[in-house]
Amino acid sequence: MKLLDAVFVPVFPAIVLLHLLVAPYTKVEESFNLQATHDLLKYGAPSARSRDAASLRESYDHFSFPGAVPRTSVGARVLALFSAPVISCLGPEHAQLVVRAALGLWNASALCRYASGLGAAYGRDVGRWYTALQASQFHVMFYASRTLPNMFAFGLATFAFDAFLPSPSRITDGKQNTAKRGIALLVFAGIVFRAEIALLLATQLLYLLGQSKISLKTIIFHGAAAGSVSLMVTVFLDASFWQKKMPFWPEWEGFYFNAIQGKSTDWGTSPWAYYFTNSLPRLLLNPSIALLLPLALTLPSTRYPAQGLAIPALLFVAVYSLQPHKEARFIIYVVPPLTAAASLAASYIWARRSKSWLYGLGSLVIAASVGASFLLSTIMLSISSLNYPGGAALNQLHDYIGRQPPVPPGPDGPANTTINIHMDVLSCMTGVTRFQQRSDHSPSVHLTYDKTEDDSQLLEPEFWARFDYALMEEPDQAIGRWEVVRTVFAYAGIEFLRPGDGSSSGESPERGHAANHLTQAGGGEGASSADVADEAERAVGDVEKAARDEESAGEIRAWADATARLSLDEMGRSGTFGRVRDAVRVLTGGYWIGPRMEPRIRILRRVKE
Repeated sequence: MKLLDAVFVPVFPAIVLLHLLVAPYTKVEESFNLQATHDLLKYGAPSARSRDAASLRESYDHFSFPGAVPRTSVGARVLALFSAPVISCLGPEHAQLVVRAALGLWNASALCRYASGLGAAYGRDVGRWYTALQASQFHVMFYASRTLPNMFAFGLATFAFDAFLPSPSRITDGKQNTAKRGIALLVFAGIVFRAEIALLLATQLLYLLGQSKISLKTIIFHGAAAGSVSLMVTVFLDASFWQKKMPFWPEWEGFYFNAIQGKSTDWGTSPWAYYFTNSLPRLLLNPSIALLLPLALTLPSTRYPAQGLAIPALLFVAVYSLQPHKEARFIIYVVPPLTAAASLAASYIWARRSKSWLYGLGSLVIAASVGASFLLSTIMLSISSLNYPGGAALNQLHDYIGRQPPVPPGPDGPANTTINIHMDVLSCMTGVTRFQQRSDHSPSVHLTYDKTEDDSQLLEPEFWARFDYALMEEPDQAIGRWEVVRTVFAYAGIEFLRPGDGSSSGESPERGHAANHLTQAGGGEGASSADVADEAERAVGDVEKAARDEESAGEIRAWADATARLSLDEMGRSGTFGRVRDAVRVLTGGYWIGPRMEPRIRILRRVKE
């Protein structure tokens, strides 16, 4: 049995790291903490006397792109502190993975501790079933290493839930002597990272008060002490980081903006029941949990502990559902206690599997559901990894630049070259981070990166004239003469192919050839987006006409070259995915159901006049 427990110990860290390696890029929602960690590692924290606005914007991403509301730097500072020694050993090229791994292992350690606490409180089988059910869920494992403020709070909340577990060694005179640690952790998480944790703390403490497991004096004393320390930490550190006058409390700014002013509704609203009918089923994933949870709440031997785990969590979700704007990450903290409640029923059935065929069948169904959830999670991970074309595009651009012949040395030694790169909005939203940017690509090649979003600048030919490469969702918006050197594909839904159908995972040769022959409209004068788009359409028509014209052999050869290049490029990028799809279609006689891939970002190279 000890050997079995030893097998379970590395499950959470291993699966979290697997998700990180399969999907190493990030989305814009994760950018603040990731970019802040990069800047802290490279430049250190801005001091209270740093008042040069231009240098701050140059060095720190949050001054150039502050976002709708400020966020705390506390999490980024901790990640930078623990990541720096590892990065110095492995090298800066692995820095983003190291930083995300640090956060992922923090959350994995919280899950491990919670599983151990469940085993101590309710029996080893409960801890084992919790590990199996939790590890087979996709969302917690996928988001554990993602630098969202919610995931900094997630680890703190999970450690707090462990502190609230009623282990016999933790109870003195009928009171839980570790509850004060849980209070401190949730208070810190709520004040520093996510304000909704305050509601989770309230529902947890109300339940414990109702069960006489904690005293009001303990709540007030330890809550006030933890609140004072937490507030001092965030105010002191974040006032300096944001160059604001004290007192400056980022999470209050976000709470006031989103909840009190109601600005969060600008990102959409959902009905009250959305969390219960949509988010929780997706977060819990395993359909057997929908049966195990109510069973645990009704069985006489599991009802009381299951209520302690589930009622505060469900009450939190019910009250928080009054907030119109809803996202699954806002309630991800309740996944561990709800899964733990379900594991009580799973352990109950498993322990009686040899007593009757009904329990034996139930045990088999639960075990099969865990296996099915692991399979579904694997599929979801594979699909999710296809959602980051920006990160993939910048990585491919660096590879492309590295394959170009070096600049011949001049009479005074090796020539130094500066390559300027523009990255559009979609690229920056789907994976481009400062960790990926290599200012010194080689001793003689210096790279600069631009993320300009201003529409007026993007319509100026002079703006585009200074760039050598561009990452573009719409290549016809790049004014000037450009060549598409690579195309990055991304997930665009599910496709069903029948025998004879072609795959969606291909770039149109006509479209690629047209983009390769784009020249700014007006003979060097500024062109509007509409003019450039019209020129692109005309270019497509010209190519089609040339293909039908026997006298246009040169144009036809160029079209064929574009087709070959795009096809080879597709194989290079999506080789594994394409081979799997093609192998399956051979076995099924041409049928396939799977991810539909569409071209999302083109890597453009300026054509020298």
